[in-house]
Amino acid sequence: MIIKVCGMRDPDNIRQVDELGMVDWMGFIFFPRSPRHVSEVPTYLPKDCKRVGVFVNATTEDIANRIHTFGFHLVQLHGNETPEYLSSLRKAIGNGLKIIKMIQIASVEDLAKTHSYEGLVDYFLFETKCQGYGGSGQQFDWDILWHYTGKTPFLITGGIGVDDAEKVKAFHHPQFVGIDLNSRFETAPAFKDVARIQNFVQIIQSKK
Repeated sequence: MIIKVCGMRDPDNIRQVDELGMVDWMGFIFFPRSPRHVSEVPTYLPKDCKRVGVFVNATTEDIANRIHTFGFHLVQLHGNETPEYLSSLRKAIGNGLKIIKMIQIASVEDLAKTHSYEGLVDYFLFETKCQGYGGSGQQFDWDILWHYTGKTPFLITGGIGVDDAEKVKAFHHPQFVGIDLNSRFETAPAFKDVARIQNFVQIIQSKK
């Protein structure tokens, strides 16, 4: 299972999470209205975790520049990006990087939004539906995802905390490949509690 920690910014905290050896992907948010917005390159960038750039309705030029500066392995799109935009982005960044598209979920009907992105993205990130583009810190009903029949693998995010470790461990779907952790693992915006992450991952990786 992919463990993604999003909303990182502090160089020492980035190093601590990276050196845990338990996190696969680390996300950096480029959205000025986010309390986790990254305005400059941290003095330490992860060496073990794959780097994910998180964008909201950004230009392809901006994304390409950030990829060059931060050495991203994946791009996450968290806005109203259209399938046409996805095609132009892929031409701009090439096939070497993976693309994640966030889809807000509140009902089974919301899964229909995935249809037009099939074949254009590498992963979906299913997030709790809310106003605007930021996360709500709340969970949606994961049972909705049993109605997802697409071929694109997905990650789940939205209000996942340490107490949800057993729930994550018990959830199974043919295309479910990972989870995205953020606010419920923070002591302050963009600062993660490393021990909390470690405890969570140990539980979901245990065989009991």
